[in-house]
Amino acid sequence: MGTSTMGTSTMGAPAPGTVTVWSDIGCPWASLALHTLRAAARARGRELLVDHRAFPLELFNAEPTPKYIVEPEVIVIGALRPELGWRVWSGREADYPSTTLPAMEAVQAAKAPEVGGLRASDELDAALRHAFYAESRCISVLPVILEIAGDCPAVDARALGDALARGAGRAEVFGQWRTARGPDIAGSPQLFAPGGWSAHNPGARFTWTGDPRTGGLPRLTAYSPRWAEELLESLDRPEPETASAAVHASP
Repeated sequence: MGTSTMGTSTMGAPAPGTVTVWSDIGCPWASLALHTLRAAARARGRELLVDHRAFPLELFNAEPTPKYIVEPEVIVIGALRPELGWRVWSGREADYPSTTLPAMEAVQAAKAPEVGGLRASDELDAALRHAFYAESRCISVLPVILEIAGDCPAVDARALGDALARGAGRAEVFGQWRTARGPDIAGSPQLFAPGGWSAHNPGARFTWTGDPRTGGLPRLTAYSPRWAEELLESLDRPEPETASAAVHASP
């Protein structure tokens, strides 16, 4: 969906073969983009490395991400991609996550070699998103996060628990929030790949019919997964000596 510029002075270039994704776990559009990318990689039989960076919406907005915004988006996206298994929140209202910071901190902490590294971090990110959107689990709560981590083969859940008890992941999330306030990150999700590939919310265009606080609903006006194929193809191309400032990711 559109293009953006990757400022190497503040961002740096992603490692070869790695996609950097800035997002909030509580952002349905980011979860759709990651599902699209992962599905395209699986269809190619390709290993995919994703380096997750936090775009903490609640810190930007100084409030929890409202259920009246998330839930209509979940319905629209879940109907578009039923294989996701998403549904409206079916747990107790009191258990609805009021924060996703602990989940994002866990994803950052999982990057440590003793926890599992980058692959473990991505596996945990996918599992936490599925637990929230498909299983109505409260990913604000540390024991729930560790229970989910225990079902991730690449994650050492005990090491993750020890790391989180020491505060691992928190400084990374707040540092990434400060970076995300710069001009290079348009929102959640923002994806970067080697060679200057960059896109915000790729493949999806939507508008709201009105103010969501008074009943407005999201209207998906365009959707295509083609961008994921383009991104994966870009990963297979040799690195240019000088990356272009911006490249296209067509919906």
